Amino acid sequence: MFRIYKYSFTEMLLFPPVGVNELRLKARLEGKTVLITGASFGIGESLAYQLAATGVHLILVARTQDKLEEVKARIEALGGKATVFTADMSRSDDVLRLTEFLSRLQGGVDIVVNNAGKSIRRPVMESLDRLHDFGRTMAINYSGPVQLILALIPGLLKNKGQIINVSSVSVLLAPAPKWAAYQASKSAFDQWFRCVSPELNAGGVATTTVYLPLVRTRMIAPTEAYNKMPAMNPGHVAAIIGRAMINRKRRHAPWWLFFGQLGSLLFRGVLESMNIWFLNRKQTL
Repeated sequence: MFRIYKYSFTEMLLFPPVGVNELRLKARLEGKTVLITGASFGIGESLAYQLAATGVHLILVARTQDKLEEVKARIEALGGKATVFTADMSRSDDVLRLTEFLSRLQGGVDIVVNNAGKSIRRPVMESLDRLHDFGRTMAINYSGPVQLILALIPGLLKNKGQIINVSSVSVLLAPAPKWAAYQASKSAFDQWFRCVSPELNAGGVATTTVYLPLVRTRMIAPTEAYNKMPAMNPGHVAAIIGRAMINRKRRHAPWWLFFGQLGSLLFRGVLESMNIWFLNRKQTL
């Protein structure tokens, strides 16, 4: 089934529709347990609704209890089954509570969707006394997911499960000014995941990275510059993740990412000079 979202002409070109075979998705997931972090809003919430009628047991994790309960109620209204768990993925003790809870689940977890994340855009000169910005971003985007997945690996190996990491195209492109905390943390997890993937694959665990461009969620709302930029719909991303659960491929990326990577490689010096010129120009205006 193809889903058509309300996109501008440019967005339709950048983000082609995705087909999801609902029968195959149900056959793949029925009776299984899927863990989704960051499940109360945006991509995680949309994915939960996408999977509601597949016969899967959803474990929904986020910080906001009230919103999690709303999502759970809607899933149950659609005929699905959901359990909610409140946790802050930046807190090691919260992740430990989560892993202890998951260890008591009959049959364990079959699929992990690492979706929770934090985005922050701030000039380094405004971060000199804000080390906590880097620490918290690294905790949510890197150390928290690592702690969670390490605890789940034995069960995933037993179940021949899957780990799906929701990542960003930025980790594969030239770095951008003002995004040091975010890009460093996402790149760290991307490298970690790529390193452990062959070991997990050898044990029968599928590993998938979904590299995303800008997505229209509340995460990007604080950055006014993004209001008029092309962005994906969270439901579109949910369809991509659903398809990844069917085909278990290692990677999904926009069709145009190759050209961005090629440009980042060939024109690195030009891009760096342009960034310096642009920043200097803004300071003089």
